[in-house]
Amino acid sequence: MTTLDTLLHWLPADSRVGVARRLGLVWTVAFFIAVYQWLTGSQSGRFDASLVYSYAISTCIWFLCDPLRIVLRRWYRVDSGPNYWQHAPRIWLHVAAGVLLGYIAGTFIGDAYLGRSTWELFTISPQRFWGFWLSTVLLALGFTVYFNERGKAEELQRQATEARLKLLETQLEPHMLFNTLANLRVLIQTDPPRAVAMLDRLGDYLRATLRGSRTDAAAGTHTLADEFSRLNDYLELMAVRMGPRLRHTLQAPDDLLPHPVPPLLLQPLVENAVRHGLEPRVAGGQINVTARQDGPYLLIEVIDTGVGMEPTALASADGGFGLAQVRERVASLGSGSSAGQVQVLSHPGMGTTVRLKLPLHKPTIP
Repeated sequence: MTTLDTLLHWLPADSRVGVARRLGLVWTVAFFIAVYQWLTGSQSGRFDASLVYSYAISTCIWFLCDPLRIVLRRWYRVDSGPNYWQHAPRIWLHVAAGVLLGYIAGTFIGDAYLGRSTWELFTISPQRFWGFWLSTVLLALGFTVYFNERGKAEELQRQATEARLKLLETQLEPHMLFNTLANLRVLIQTDPPRAVAMLDRLGDYLRATLRGSRTDAAAGTHTLADEFSRLNDYLELMAVRMGPRLRHTLQAPDDLLPHPVPPLLLQPLVENAVRHGLEPRVAGGQINVTARQDGPYLLIEVIDTGVGMEPTALASADGGFGLAQVRERVASLGSGSSAGQVQVLSHPGMGTTVRLKLPLHKPTIP
């Protein structure tokens, strides 16, 4: 668990990064406001006083308008993460109340630091007092509108990514199915009992695929356990055709099995290992799929003992359909330093290893 998850464990996991990012932006603007107040002599000419007032007021308003609003999301009947925002009177009323109470609370903190009362300014210069108040309200509302519009843009981008990944899924399924049907046609003519066994395995695999197609990858309902189960069905299906030439193992710690992963993430890699690694080899070989934690990442390796690839073939494999599909999915799981990674290692005659590093967010197991 990261430091951010520890500090904001009381918020939904999908909202924590956004909340922290908005706080950073608020604090950045608060610093420039403090500098402006210091230069204009608004806080007795003391820079420390300007900093305390600016950061206290901005942080209080941020806390009441942003994380507290998300905490009360069920009460406000707002379920659309990760920003949990809705254009509704009750939400805008919460923001208005948050601005008012945040300004009052932050002012009290600043007054306690300086040992004076800002509210005396109301009796001394009402115009100046209301100017401070109005500027604070306008700034808070400006932040609210900005964060809301930015959240809408991020949501539209997420929906576009989901649509692209769904399209990739629809491309991958026929790709695998046509290959299997071609193999089944050959077995029907040469080995009918194995063809029947293969047809049974195909039925199991299609049932698992149908269940997987009904899950939402963004909702995190497809787990590593589901992916391993579907992968096992596929490998058993291939084992009917290849017989003892194909051996496989799937290994993962129990605490990682509930981790969400995109559907059909590993199958393209295993299919490549079977077709390009083991099938060309007379003796066949072994496919090992392992998962383990590597710091803040989930490390998944697909290792085969097949024929391997030359460096030139390895470079061209980066553009292949299956690997390109996997890269696309992994790239959608994060950005910046938290983005996933795909690494391919291969040597002629020594097999191929494909290593996936995915952002690790362990779910709570009930």
